[in-house]
Amino acid sequence: MSKWILMPDSFKGTMSSLEICRLMREALLRHVPDAEVVSIPVADGGEGSVEAFLAAMGGHRVEVPCTGPDFRKISGFYGLLADGYTAVIEMAAAAGLPLMEGRLCAEGATTYGVGELILAAIRDGARRIILGLGGSATNDGGCGCAAALGVRFLDGTGAEYVPVGGTLDRLCRIDMSHRSPLLNGVEIVTMCDVDNPLCGPNGASAVFGPQKGADPDMVTRLDRNLRHLS
Repeated sequence: MSKWILMPDSFKGTMSSLEICRLMREALLRHVPDAEVVSIPVADGGEGSVEAFLAAMGGHRVEVPCTGPDFRKISGFYGLLADGYTAVIEMAAAAGLPLMEGRLCAEGATTYGVGELILAAIRDGARRIILGLGGSATNDGGCGCAAALGVRFLDGTGAEYVPVGGTLDRLCRIDMSHRSPLLNGVEIVTMCDVDNPLCGPNGASAVFGPQKGADPDMVTRLDRNLRHLS
């Protein structure tokens, strides 16, 4: 008998690591029927991170209505681990590239739904949030997420709005006074496997903007707007 260990990441926008493990196992057993197959789904903070945590540590998936990256209502989710107080959230569940398939718009996409997932997990008893930052279709500097958590963003006229990548240049003031008290005492840990700076030729807009639908001119605008936010 031979032993096989399967450890795939997700295939971005197509299959989760769990689905890939299942298909690989089925194909392998057709050729090696007596093989011992161990499936270990992995993730890098993007799509499939919740599934990987639940497979490794136990717990359950919680479906949550939230705002998608194009501001339309969708069904998002998070994982509540077996300890009952740790929640795993992947940005991709509320702001991911597959949710904008055929409609990519880095200048107009929002992370608002990510903040809604954080609040839902806290209301469900989570006191520790593990947030995977990969796979997003957004370039708003996390402002949408913060807005959902009660942070107010004000333009030059004093009007409140939810910034996206294309409107960060309107921002004049950030008001933290209405930040949700639910966040008090909650630990938030972010997972990220890149070390790009915020701005510049190796920054977030230049490196990741094109996969989110940004052409060279849009990349320039997005980079300028993130610099304004900072």
